[in-house]
Parts: sequence; C-alpha cells; structure tokens
Amino acid sequence: MSNVSAGTLRRRPAQRRSLERVERMLDECARLLDEVGYEALTTKEVARRAGVPIGTFYQFFPDKQGLVRELALRNLDAFLARLTARFGSAGITVWTEVIDLAVDEFVAMKRTTPGFAIVDFGEIFQTPGGPAIEGTNRLLDAALENNVIVADRLQALLVDLVGAPPGPGLHRALVVAVEAADSVLKLAFRTRPGGDPDLIAECKDLVRRYLTGHMPAR
Repeated sequence: MSNVSAGTLRRRPAQRRSLERVERMLDECARLLDEVGYEALTTKEVARRAGVPIGTFYQFFPDKQGLVRELALRNLDAFLARLTARFGSAGITVWTEVIDLAVDEFVAMKRTTPGFAIVDFGEIFQTPGGPAIEGTNRLLDAALENNVIVADRLQALLVDLVGAPPGPGLHRALVVAVEAADSVLKLAFRTRPGGDPDLIAECKDLVRRYLTGHMPAR
C-alpha cells in the first residue's frame, strides 16, 4: 500500500460562504470515512455530497490527502476545545484530573465523532481498530510525528492550567506519555469496538504513574 503524504490547504477561506463550503466538505469527508473507508474515499464524491463543484474542492485542497490532513487538524482543535471547556466548568487544577479527562474525551470522540475512528489526529486506519496506513504517522507535518504535535498542544494546556514546569523535560515526558496512551487505546479499540473499559482505565493509570515524576506534586 502506498504511503500517504501530508497535504496542505491551498488557501484559507476568507468569506463566510467559503468557510461554510470548506466545513461541509470536511463534514462529508468524515461521514464517508465511516461509510467507505479511506481507500474508497474520492474527492468527486466529497464534492458531490457537500454540494460544491469539484473545482471549488481544488481551490482549497490539493487532493484527498490534503482534505484528510485538514480533518485531522480540525479533530485536534475540537479535542483541545472540548478539554478546555470541561476543565473550566469543573474548575480543575490537579494534573491527574487533566489526564483522566483527556483520555475520556479522546474515547468519547472515538465513539461519537464522525470519521474519528478512521482518522483521529493524523494517523489513518484501514478500518476502525485496524492497522494504520503506512507513513501516516507524519500526516500533520512532514518533519514531526503526529504524537509530537499532540504533545506540544497538551503541554501548553498543562502549563496554563496546573502550572506544569515548561521546558524540554516536560515535553519529552509528554511525548512518551502520548505514545504510550496511543498504543494502549489502540489496543482497547481493537479489543472491543467501543473501547475496552478495563484497558482504558489501565491507560489512565499508566500515564498518571509515568508522569508523576515530571509534574507538580499536587
């Protein structure tokens, strides 16, 4: 199977109408991923279902890889927005609660967000819970692995919310934690379609224990 290279949004929509079109294309991309998978996804069908000319599709996306990359970035933004909202409403200041909520939100998105079972934060899976397509671990950025980018974004949240000590030590620890959580959660969703609850609990425990030496003792 051929590698999937990172795409690039050709231009950012400036007008409301253009933004709505881009959002519709991303929405239909997500739904089609659930229905037919990545390999059978076509730009023509995305455009048709979004109600836009195929030429409009190519004004914004170079190809379907670029479309899926933008969907993954939207998923990551949505994940972080959901975390921030829940942190604020719960008044969370303890980093262990941040970890638990982060795992819970990821699991909830796997279960409910269209297309997320096939494309979460960059990596593309052949089937929900199945193996990833080779080469998609760098879909978001040609120079950085997807999980490094996720760790970058989580570090910013932890520094702001709980006063985690910024710096290379924390970043390295979060990259390790994200990699470990990613592996265990993949196992959880391979074991059961909705995610094995015991493995999800083990994931939280593993990450909390590992990060204890890198986070504030409160």
